[in-house]
Amino acid sequence: MQCTVCQAENPPTAVSCTKCSTPLPWNDPSLGTTLSGGTLPPGATPGSADAWSIAVTSPSGIPGAAGEPLVGTLLAERYEILEMLGQGGMGAVYKARDTELERLVALKLIRPDLASNPEILRRFKQELILAREVTHRNVIRIFDLGQAKGIKFITMEFVEGRDLRAVLRERKKIPLNETVQIIAQVCRALESAHAAGVVHRDLKPQNIMLDRKDRVYVMDFGIAHSLETPGMTQTGALMGTPEYMSPEQAKGMKVDARSDLFSCGIIFYEMLTSISPYQADTAIATLLKRTQERPRPPADVDPAIPKAISDAVMKCLEINRDDRYSSAREILEDLGQEMPTSIRTMAPTLSPAVAAPMPADVPLFQRHRIWIVGGAAGLLLALIGVASYTIRGRILRGPAAPHAPVTVLVADFSNQTGDPIFDGTLEPMFNVALEGASFVNAFNRGNARKLAQGLPHPSDKLDEQSARLVAVGQSMSAVVIGELNRRGEKYGISATALDAVSGNVIAKTEVTAGNKDEVLLTIPRLAAPIRQALGDTTPESVQLDAARGPFTAASLEAVHQYGLAMDQQFAGKFGDALQSFSKAVELDPNFGRAYAGMAAAYGNLGQRQDSEKYIKLAMEHVDRMTERERYRIRGQYYFRTGNWQNCVAEYSEYLKQYPSDNVGQDLLAICFANLHNMPRAMEEAQRAVQIAPKDLMARMNFSLYACYSGDFQTCEREGREAQRLNPLLEECYLVLAYAQLGQDQLPQAAEVYQKLQKVSERGASLAAFGLANLALYDGRYRQALQILEKSAAADVAAKKTDRAADDFAMLANAELLRGDKQAALAAAEKALANSQSPKIRFLAARTFVEAGETAKAQKLAATLSSDLLADPQAYAKLIEGEAALKQQHPQQALQLLTEAKNLADSWIVHFDLGLVYLEAGAFAEADSEFDRCLKRRGEALEFFDDDMPTYSYLPEVYYYQGRVREGLKSTGFADSYRTYLSIRGQAGEDPLLPEIRRKLGQ
Repeated sequence: MQCTVCQAENPPTAVSCTKCSTPLPWNDPSLGTTLSGGTLPPGATPGSADAWSIAVTSPSGIPGAAGEPLVGTLLAERYEILEMLGQGGMGAVYKARDTELERLVALKLIRPDLASNPEILRRFKQELILAREVTHRNVIRIFDLGQAKGIKFITMEFVEGRDLRAVLRERKKIPLNETVQIIAQVCRALESAHAAGVVHRDLKPQNIMLDRKDRVYVMDFGIAHSLETPGMTQTGALMGTPEYMSPEQAKGMKVDARSDLFSCGIIFYEMLTSISPYQADTAIATLLKRTQERPRPPADVDPAIPKAISDAVMKCLEINRDDRYSSAREILEDLGQEMPTSIRTMAPTLSPAVAAPMPADVPLFQRHRIWIVGGAAGLLLALIGVASYTIRGRILRGPAAPHAPVTVLVADFSNQTGDPIFDGTLEPMFNVALEGASFVNAFNRGNARKLAQGLPHPSDKLDEQSARLVAVGQSMSAVVIGELNRRGEKYGISATALDAVSGNVIAKTEVTAGNKDEVLLTIPRLAAPIRQALGDTTPESVQLDAARGPFTAASLEAVHQYGLAMDQQFAGKFGDALQSFSKAVELDPNFGRAYAGMAAAYGNLGQRQDSEKYIKLAMEHVDRMTERERYRIRGQYYFRTGNWQNCVAEYSEYLKQYPSDNVGQDLLAICFANLHNMPRAMEEAQRAVQIAPKDLMARMNFSLYACYSGDFQTCEREGREAQRLNPLLEECYLVLAYAQLGQDQLPQAAEVYQKLQKVSERGASLAAFGLANLALYDGRYRQALQILEKSAAADVAAKKTDRAADDFAMLANAELLRGDKQAALAAAEKALANSQSPKIRFLAARTFVEAGETAKAQKLAATLSSDLLADPQAYAKLIEGEAALKQQHPQQALQLLTEAKNLADSWIVHFDLGLVYLEAGAFAEADSEFDRCLKRRGEALEFFDDDMPTYSYLPEVYYYQGRVREGLKSTGFADSYRTYLSIRGQAGEDPLLPEIRRKLGQ
């Protein structure tokens, strides 16, 4: 047998290496069990070629060691012993069939000398109890600890494959992309275990299994610690395999999760370079090296290794654990963000469970008015508004989630009954049942259908093949397929969960319904075994009890209409969806989900009052919903009524219960954005991206919120990543242009807008807004007018009234900037003729005030004040305050603007407050407000979160700041004026230029 440190060959009976004295793991019980060690040594019992590859020698006294006396027997009246796989330091290992659950298991015997030691057995039980909580797709799960005929044993998941040590011996060096995929899966396993409070302590290639599809499994969590021999202290025990020990293990110190990350780094290093980072002549020397020396970076060993990957390895191998990664999640983040694109595209395992990206051709993807088909419940949740800020650290909210996120796609059930009422009816309800597990996210089926249409062989159906292809493309964990059959008066329903990549069966379940009306009631029972296989520990009785009300329906036809409406809603057929939802509630007036769907449909149609009406009706029927749905409905209710404080509170509480829900995380970010708390909105949006890295909507929100928060570099980086996910999405160009604007790179911003013009007809319209706003920003007013007049004519001709209104509103502002008040009034009237939206009324009213038409402005303000939402009410106060200031009533103006600020703490409120303080001679207060405007300049990019740029308002801050500092008699007042000149002076068109130059003595 070859020593893993010095590579010397040793006899199979050796306890330590004859050359370097390294303890040999296959015979040293203190090092824990070694289930898989590659090639069998001479005299070892051969295992199945397709099963675990075990390289161990049998110590004497182990049951089953002499020959194979247990093969063919039934142990504990339950486990049929099929074959012997090999022998480990803990005992013999068998392949067995669990006759009760009809599944294969690995059955590991515990040596009598260990089993008879009370202290070891106590610790062993404690570790097993903890390890059983680790239920992740990359962890070999421990099922049970049992005893029969004086033999103690454990049962665990059986995996066909071989260990990483055997792979390394065979191939020496693993290609970069394969290495990254394997390490990423190991990190996911560690993340799940560490979240459950379990530290491995003996991570090594022998404990890492690869199946035939290269899915990675980590095994033996905590076992090394439980097998400490008596007399060793808890902190002084030298546990683990020396080759992979952390420095703190080598010193006999207490270990934590970061020790596993160090061991992971050694494995990572070996896979990349084919050598150990700590080579020495003896085991003691290798242990000493890692406590004193940093190894040679992998990129120095092999220059072909990317620096980002090499740096990640070296960070794992820091001697001081405080300098290492603090969590496996951080390693995953660096692998996902920093490795070359060519590797990212080859490593689907780097993204865990993700939510659906929104395809560019989906009509309801409007960045600031998004209604998402909400996860399993199928609720269409409003996602309105966008913003963000970068988390400087990497600490997630509160304690770690008890289970890593798992995303499942439910494919179309095969309806073998011939009754069309079952078409599309069971799948949404199965999603509801699955999402009863807090860590499960059901992938949006409508979105999956869109993705299936983009496959090499497009499909309108989500059959097994297309569903798995979509799932693999989106890095999902599993796919569920189902079938419904009629058996006389009864109905048989089956469901099978498949590993998305390999197609291996994760779980299979079947139930029988006594008649058609009972079919829905069987869904929770059908889903329970699948939830359990995915890692849910909720007892089935509890699951079924929680599902009684939510799965009660007055009519199967009502549920069918609901499913039909959901498909229509996602396809953008909002009128058709409303009709189907209406039929559903006619058939079942207590069907809360259908009312929620109607609220979403009306929201997409812009009919806010009807949307509020139906979300309130949905609230009346929350007793027919799951806990998860109730949270979502309440959140949507606060969203639709504009109660942003309660919206934040509701989704914050929801995420405590369901921390893996990326849609809920995104909604929380949007609620903060509507409170104009952009840094917090950015923070929450980043968490949504961390949960679902391929969710295009989440990535876009994160990018834009970064811009709003003034973090323009993050905005650009995330915008480019979003553009990589969908190069044809117009919003990607917008955020990239905003990022350039924020970094004062105006030519680059103009270049982005010019590219946007060629993307689509909508892109051309958005680019016109952007280029016009850019011209206004740097004082090229005539060019802005030309762009806007041409765009307005085109939008009017195309009957794009909302776009035309935006053209005219921006045109009015341009005319004001160049001093033509009559032209500005005419443009404002045209804007109102095309739209009566709160935004257009507000902008028109501002134009009226500036042009001296205060009565018209106040009339518009009165209509805004009657709105139920906070922002329009704040607009009304702003207009009234501006009118009061125009009429020389600064105290009244100040009171009105203070009320506006209490309603909405927005950028434009602070700008107007600065003007009021300036006119009142309160220069210190005015300076504070204008300084705040500059610090929050990212918010000036878009006042209304609707693709209409407003950055042209920012330069005026420098002009007014100059006046304020003149009033303060500050010698630095000239700097503000010079900044204004640097922005608008070159064009020479601005009416303020002569005044400013005179004050500067130019």
